[in-house]
Amino acid sequence: MKLKVYADRMSQPSRAVIIFCKVNGIEYEEIKVDVSKRQHLTPEFADINPMKKVPAIVDGRFKLFESHAILIYLACAFPGVADHWYPADLFKRSKIHSVLDWHHSNLRHGAVTYVLNTTLAPALGLPLNPQAAAEAEKLLSSSLSKIESIWLKGSGLFLLGGNQPTIADLSLVCELMQLEVLEEKDRTRLLGPHKKVQQWIENTRNATRPHFDEVHKVIFKVKEKLQVQRLKGASNDGTESSMKKPLLSKM
Repeated sequence: MKLKVYADRMSQPSRAVIIFCKVNGIEYEEIKVDVSKRQHLTPEFADINPMKKVPAIVDGRFKLFESHAILIYLACAFPGVADHWYPADLFKRSKIHSVLDWHHSNLRHGAVTYVLNTTLAPALGLPLNPQAAAEAEKLLSSSLSKIESIWLKGSGLFLLGGNQPTIADLSLVCELMQLEVLEEKDRTRLLGPHKKVQQWIENTRNATRPHFDEVHKVIFKVKEKLQVQRLKGASNDGTESSMKKPLLSKM
């Protein structure tokens, strides 16, 4: 039976899983779970993932959720996946795990909370929270500094000094691609001081093209729509907030 991937491409972890499958030639069926339409909250999806979050996979009778666990499973279960993604070497694997464990409570928490509370909340029917955004920006900036000073401190092109990407590179870079939907001044303020991070993002993008660009089209469509809305909002007071709400449901 073909692998089934339950995903919403607006979800950073979903994009990482889909790109990994495409880059490694893993045959799969992508089943869209539209988070903006609350499809992740249905009883049908809860049977796949009781946590009611994307992504999730079904491989035969085996069900799995949490993107990091999924990436590890895919790297181990499917033949033909290059060793650099999740090396057989125990020491290298453990280093990858340390990055992934750090990711969810630091970089991911900061990036998701900041983007949500500065940009995407109205599209999900939620209010913006400037205080939460300010706290998230501190965590995000601190996380970017740690990436540079700890995992990109060597001469390698990727995390942990490697010259080929791992599942950690793919997971974290997909996280940072969410910053594309921000206003340019905000994105520049956040990423501008971190030249190594910017180059690493580009390295990971180049290493996984054309699939990286194809899967991220959804982000750039949202970016374009938001830019138009900001221009209209500047000339018509109140228009922006009324237009943002259906944004994701139209993707």
